[in-house]
Amino acid sequence: MNNINIIYEDNHLLVVEKPINIPVQEDSSEDKDFLNILKRYIKEKYDKKGNVYLGLVHRLDRPVGGIMVFAKTSKSASRLSEQIRSRKLEKKYYAVVCGNINNSGTLKDKLLKDTKLNVVKIDEKGKEAILHYKKISDINNLSLIEVELETGRSHQIRVQLSNYGFPLYGDQKYNKKAVVGQQIALYAKELCFYHPTTNKLLTFSLDLPKRTPFNLFGKGKI
Repeated sequence: MNNINIIYEDNHLLVVEKPINIPVQEDSSEDKDFLNILKRYIKEKYDKKGNVYLGLVHRLDRPVGGIMVFAKTSKSASRLSEQIRSRKLEKKYYAVVCGNINNSGTLKDKLLKDTKLNVVKIDEKGKEAILHYKKISDINNLSLIEVELETGRSHQIRVQLSNYGFPLYGDQKYNKKAVVGQQIALYAKELCFYHPTTNKLLTFSLDLPKRTPFNLFGKGKI
């Protein structure tokens, strides 16, 4: 992959845009994964000998694209991971859901992952999942919303919104009406966290994607 969108880079961090339909890390599919793609990028750019360290501190589902931060040192990885645990690292997403959702709201559920089927269910035995959303616009029985995660559970946005009757457009796993071939309308738009060594507050964001169905709602940052 030659056209990696590098948003920010220093000796401690690498902030990049993950393309859609690429796994973040190596899995059973044996397809090219983003972590190893970025390690090769670093190795070639800096002519590094031997193995390259790049810490994976959070994830995006394979079909989901958007902004991610990776740690270039183990100390940075540890400090970023602690920010995630203490909920100091903020993550926001663009999502297009089916239906005309309320203007804003907070969803709280317990989520349990079925590792055999690779699906997540609402279950009282699960872990707490909290998200906040606000509607930006709606058209043709679709709503563009901004989602802010308070917790970072696997498939959280997809499962919670589907459970409340607003499944994501194109979600082949949790939207029963999704058409085969549609791309899921979920995009990691913003990260806000403290730099692991300077402690400076950093915020990085990306524009609304131009692809369907996001392009129904206009262009640029909203």
